[in-house]
Amino acid sequence: MGWWRWALRGVGIVVTVLVLVGAGRFLWPQPGIDEQPGSAWRQLAFVRAAIDGGADVEAQGQFPEGYYFSNALYGLAWVQVGLADPGTRDEALREARWALGRVESERGREVFSPGLRPAYGIFWAGWTNWLRGGILALGGTGDAAEVERFVDGVAEMAAAFTGSATPFLQAYPGQAWPVDSTVAIAALRLHDSLFAPRFGAEVAQWLTAVRARLDPATGMLPHRVSAADGTPVQGARATSQSVIQRFLPEIDADFAAQQYARYRGEFLAFPGGFGPALREYPRGVPGSGDVDSGPLVAGVSLSSTVVALGAARVNGDESLATALGSAGELLGLPLTLPGSKRYAFGLVPIGDAFVVWSATARPFTTAPPPAGTRDLPWWWRLPWLAVLCLGASAPWLPRVAGLWHRRRESAPKDPRPAATSTAN
Repeated sequence: MGWWRWALRGVGIVVTVLVLVGAGRFLWPQPGIDEQPGSAWRQLAFVRAAIDGGADVEAQGQFPEGYYFSNALYGLAWVQVGLADPGTRDEALREARWALGRVESERGREVFSPGLRPAYGIFWAGWTNWLRGGILALGGTGDAAEVERFVDGVAEMAAAFTGSATPFLQAYPGQAWPVDSTVAIAALRLHDSLFAPRFGAEVAQWLTAVRARLDPATGMLPHRVSAADGTPVQGARATSQSVIQRFLPEIDADFAAQQYARYRGEFLAFPGGFGPALREYPRGVPGSGDVDSGPLVAGVSLSSTVVALGAARVNGDESLATALGSAGELLGLPLTLPGSKRYAFGLVPIGDAFVVWSATARPFTTAPPPAGTRDLPWWWRLPWLAVLCLGASAPWLPRVAGLWHRRRESAPKDPRPAATSTAN
């Protein structure tokens, strides 16, 4: 039985080492909101290799925008890295343009309707023009063809907003989500930050119309609306709010600050004392997961929590951004190799695309915000550290208990006879 004991000890050592590595990742300082993760290039290398291997096509089988998001987020993450580190500019431009070519391709447009206004719907137009504008912000406006495509694209979107009875344009025929129009309006603002202001009236009109159509229960942009008039069909949800909060600071700082405060109050959660995380539905509202949110764990959407990291960075919420980064390094099961880094063992590459886009998030139209003073509960790390301590010690508890028991059994007995009482 000697080999069996040594095997168990080996397993115990491996478990303890893995837990201690996880604890180290959890406690390791995270980059500030004006900094980039040191592993960003490794993450991007993995995403690029995954896309080259067909991961974007596989993601299309998981949800309707899988192919598009895999490529667009890869390109946008490179733009963000390039804006933060001029030394990476040439590589960032090359990779972002490569990604743009894929989202503009026939495959990138095939699930969208060319008959919508703007063509292919506001989801495709908004994200595509945001990437086009990001490339111009990174590489300058010297390429006349790139400039023309961007200017024509945002002009088409502006005309569609002006001619619409609702501020929320259709992404698919008869279907509208406010998050998609938010990205598009941010692209209009990006145009005006790169060139002579042109779309200020359209942006102001959009903000006025949006304020009249907020979710009455939360005072936030709804998740889904009527394509006819923009009235809420489904109230605010973290899946779309985490993206909306990433883009609102690009549009209007005051409105963004108001909405972000509501977002934090309604969706930030510590289920069972563990967190921070983003619940999918507002506080006190039940609901189930779907294709947008993914499966919910204790009401928490993992995808919304990942994207919340980018929202926190762009809104100057350093405490939440660093906490989400720490939790991701623990729970995301990252695997770092010399040339790549992946989460969840690389089983869901589109998830890695969302992670690197969120972890490198920075504004395109304004300067990065100063770190805010919002605090998390002082104790937020303690439940995780308690679990880690238990995990590290668990393999050895039976052995410690056995040694303690044997020591008690082998302790010398008192030779004196027990005292007896005598009656008087």
